[in-house]
Amino acid sequence: MKLTPAQARAHAQEVRETSVTVLKGLVPTETIDAWNLAFGPLLAAAVSREGDNPNRGPHRYYVTLPFHGLWADAAIVDNDAIMAVVEELVGADGVMCQLATDTPLLGSEHQDLHRDTQLLFPEIGVETPPYQLAVNFPLIDVTDDTGPMEYAPGTHMLAKAEGMRRIETGEIPLVRAYMQRGDVMIRDVRHIHRGTPNRSTTPRPMVVVGYSRGWLHRPEVNIRVPADVLIGLPERARRWLRHNPVFETRAEAAREEESYRAFAY
Repeated sequence: MKLTPAQARAHAQEVRETSVTVLKGLVPTETIDAWNLAFGPLLAAAVSREGDNPNRGPHRYYVTLPFHGLWADAAIVDNDAIMAVVEELVGADGVMCQLATDTPLLGSEHQDLHRDTQLLFPEIGVETPPYQLAVNFPLIDVTDDTGPMEYAPGTHMLAKAEGMRRIETGEIPLVRAYMQRGDVMIRDVRHIHRGTPNRSTTPRPMVVVGYSRGWLHRPEVNIRVPADVLIGLPERARRWLRHNPVFETRAEAAREEESYRAFAY
């Protein structure tokens, strides 16, 4: 799928107004199913390593993805439709800063309502245009049973206290983000949101690809990029990955990820 400039602007404007837009059926389901199959061992390792109460709440796991093979597929990390909307929001000189997953299992709970970032300039108390985005796509269908994200539209442009007040009074409802395999959500991470329980016996992995303005460096979510993978990517993808550390071999990248995991997440 390619977007016309007018379509890209319309999706970007929806993010500015509501915090969220969805590109329906963007990724082939065959690709999604391959990612889900490959993700199983990574999730099993996380469960074995972290136990039943990892730091995102009971039975909810944040798992980074190794940046090679299918995880570095240019059709996803350099997707023309996604990038058209992202560039409308954070500029053509932005950066790709994160590749990971959030996966609730049976036994997970409601997260507290939260924002993924705070006011950029708290001394003036006013929100700015978008500067940090999450591109999300699920590896299974997201239903009431599998634990959809709930978010409060428009709260990305409110102070958190005001957003919470409007949620509590019912002025702004919480919306459940139902998605099918292949759908891609682009969202402003400042909106108030939370994960909900997965009541099924099937893990619900949600991939997150982070994009931000070029001046925002987030070392805590760095992608460890093997040099051979970087060379094989299109020029635009290489440019958007420029803030991330590059390693001579995939083994070196994996060792660095392992050593950092204990305190980064």
